[in-house]
Amino acid sequence: MYMRYFFRLFSAMAGPRPVVLSGPSGAGKSTLLKNLLKEYEGVFGFSVSHTTRSPRPGEENGKDYHYVTREYMQASIDKGEFIESAVFSGNMYGTSKASVQAVKDKNLICILDIDMQGVRAVKTTDLNPIYISIQPPSMNILEKRLRDRNTESEESLQKRLDAAQVDMEISKEPGIFDIVIVNDNLDDAYGKLKDALIEEIKKVQKNNLS
Repeated sequence: MYMRYFFRLFSAMAGPRPVVLSGPSGAGKSTLLKNLLKEYEGVFGFSVSHTTRSPRPGEENGKDYHYVTREYMQASIDKGEFIESAVFSGNMYGTSKASVQAVKDKNLICILDIDMQGVRAVKTTDLNPIYISIQPPSMNILEKRLRDRNTESEESLQKRLDAAQVDMEISKEPGIFDIVIVNDNLDDAYGKLKDALIEEIKKVQKNNLS
């Protein structure tokens, strides 16, 4: 269980529009994103999140996470420097305004892969991203995909399914997402994802050539 804290950005960010990508586990976000990054190398980037947890073996500060103290992170949150943040298993995690801007400064489209609560948090800011939801065709198909993974307990699986049901309902609300992509066929879903982003992709490619 964790809590989300919402904060407002006070100044517009320059550079390509970011992309907020959301959807339940098992909907196919990771596969679609992997295909996108492979086809458009040097176009997209990820912001480096902050956390108060200690680095794990092999992790690098500034690459995997920005590892900071709880006092530093809370102070930054209080100043409105974070787009969204969460407390999970006693540790704080969050996406800072500066980390997104750092990606945009490189003329890259910043991808924020966040949950529905994070989407609502971004809605309170002036980040102006493209909001995209990736959804499964049905709960039955989603359950089969998750079970086929065979990676978690029944209790954990049920929690994911319950969260997915809520996610699917919220995705239908008007004004939440610019586009909702139902991943029934991977090629079709990928085509729709590219269509939604092609204008920003072309802008980045054009700037890179100039």
